[in-house]
Amino acid sequence: MKKNLILILLFPFFAFAQKMVSPEIMAVKKFQEELNAEYLNPKETPLRGDNFTNFKGHPFFPFDLKYRVTAKLVKTKNPQPFELPTSSGKTKSYREYGKATFQLDGKSYTLTLYQSLGLIKQKKYKDYLFLPFRDATNEKETYGGGKYMDLKIPKGNTIILDFNQSYQPYCAYNAYDYNCPIVPEENKLPVEIRAGVMYQDTYHH
Repeated sequence: MKKNLILILLFPFFAFAQKMVSPEIMAVKKFQEELNAEYLNPKETPLRGDNFTNFKGHPFFPFDLKYRVTAKLVKTKNPQPFELPTSSGKTKSYREYGKATFQLDGKSYTLTLYQSLGLIKQKKYKDYLFLPFRDATNEKETYGGGKYMDLKIPKGNTIILDFNQSYQPYCAYNAYDYNCPIVPEENKLPVEIRAGVMYQDTYHH
């Protein structure tokens, strides 16, 4: 009877705990699972040789709601196409979509969002936005070249930037086969963004 009573008392707690798994956490969990699945799939992975054989999954920073911010989005008027330099020395065509301004630990920061002129021709990516950025964790806990985030064009004048869903470019894992856009100077943050995928420097040894 005592055991049953404990179970009855605990049941509301379990129900409450399940509700505590917020949509934000679920979205990050989905992102992590899909990213790991991509890297474990021999048809999709950028990993080669032993790097692929030994890969079990990405290390991630613990989920932190602090790094999920609502940014004010100011759309760029009459954006002109430009060539973004890449890791191979070539360029890729982009245009600026807008500026996203957000608060982190009481300070204001602005990042520029871009559209790939190649991708937006495809129906699947017509509302796709690209956010490359650097921060103070680069070359320590994350890849020296910075990180990326994939976003969609929002309906209003704000956009959610969830750095928990940021990832490293393919070049972090395989610099020979991939051609990755270099993070523009304007998107270098002077603070640590301890969120998203961490980096193990085994790939360049």
